[in-house]
Amino acid sequence: MSIKIRLYVDHPLGPGQSVPLDRDQAHYLFGVMRQKIGAELALFNGVDGEWRAEVTQAGKRGGELACHEQMRPLQMPPDLWLLFAPIKKARTDFIVEKAAEMGAARIVPVQTDFTNSERIRQDRLQAHAVEAAEQCGGTYVPEVCDLQKLDRVLADWPEDRQLMFCDEAEVGAGKALGAVAGHDKWAILIGPEGGFSEAERKRLHALPFAHVVSLGPRILRADTAAVAAMTIWQQHLGDWA
Repeated sequence: MSIKIRLYVDHPLGPGQSVPLDRDQAHYLFGVMRQKIGAELALFNGVDGEWRAEVTQAGKRGGELACHEQMRPLQMPPDLWLLFAPIKKARTDFIVEKAAEMGAARIVPVQTDFTNSERIRQDRLQAHAVEAAEQCGGTYVPEVCDLQKLDRVLADWPEDRQLMFCDEAEVGAGKALGAVAGHDKWAILIGPEGGFSEAERKRLHALPFAHVVSLGPRILRADTAAVAAMTIWQQHLGDWA
């Protein structure tokens, strides 16, 4: 019997391990998906891989699962961060979901000079990342950070991490990335709907770890640009290559 339901849990997984369910998880499994005692599903926690588990207790407000065997080990994504300026709610959700599906290890919302949103719901965006990992078969859930100012992020930038900075005025990504192959730690930076300010653009161009690329001859929406940039990076330097 194939297992169709995958669930992320914040609990250790191992042979014979008992896993409690919270109210929301119980509602999803027993109220929405109509699962009963004895039903099997896949569990992952971002650390211990994916496990086959069985429902041992089922109730409206909770339940319990029992782990039986590991089906897959933990599969880590490339060491890639996605930095982006938050936009409208639904499109920000889209960026987080697609970043989790496409293999980002960390998602960092940043406030730029032209960022329209001054706050985000970090817990809600983290939940979207969890749901995306459940749906796409991932065994790792990227951390979604709280909103940070771009200038502070750049000031504290780790020396060993390269930055792919997307700017429509620059050269093609293949040429730019091919010149710096060999680095394991990367980040992608996507600007806001209004683009980067001139001061931000000058600073980014001057950074020794920043590599400026174009995403083509047309100006892309921020959510489209995030998907395009991750696709290009994965094809040239990631685990799609």
